[in-house]
Amino acid sequence: MELGILLAIVGGFLDAYTFIGRGGVFANAQTGNVVLMGIEAATGEWRQAVLHAVPILAFIVGVVVAEMIKKPSMRLFIPDSERAVLILEIAVLFIIGFIPYTSPNIIVTVAVSFVSSVQVSSFRKLVGSIYSTTMITGNLRAATQEAYIFFTKKDNESALRAIRYSTINLSFLAGAILGGLLTSFIGVKAVWIAVIVLICSVILFSRDERKNKNADIEV
Repeated sequence: MELGILLAIVGGFLDAYTFIGRGGVFANAQTGNVVLMGIEAATGEWRQAVLHAVPILAFIVGVVVAEMIKKPSMRLFIPDSERAVLILEIAVLFIIGFIPYTSPNIIVTVAVSFVSSVQVSSFRKLVGSIYSTTMITGNLRAATQEAYIFFTKKDNESALRAIRYSTINLSFLAGAILGGLLTSFIGVKAVWIAVIVLICSVILFSRDERKNKNADIEV
């Protein structure tokens, strides 16, 4: 649960970072990019439409890479795919912090879209339930559905799931607020705050992994 919270904070942060500081493009929310691309194409703004199309393609490539990393044949080279994804994301975002505003925004938005898609493809379950760390539409639907089931059927498990989904949604919102404020005040290097959160995620992931191994040994 804690790992999901941290990753949701990063998801919200990166969307705010790229939208405010990197040309009004969403790094994670490809629905938003598709809508903006459609609007710009309809008004003849083809250059802007292409700028929104490229992060979408980067997102698709990221999903493919995430699926390739998970293949059994890759375990010889990447034994722990989830940790590898987090380290990759840390490295890419750290480098992005050095790229000035004078550089083409497309470089940053493509890189962020790629690592975001790898993240969302690698971390898809929250205590056994499907969720997303980089967008909240599905999480919001699930939270509302579980809350409805709880109030109508008095199902305590649904209440717990509703709380979990709501916590992830609020974490995403907190990340977006933090990303918006820090990007406005700090500038391009604000992305390093997301790097710090991801480092905490790696530490937490490693701790949980050790706990699970110890539990298996005891059993």
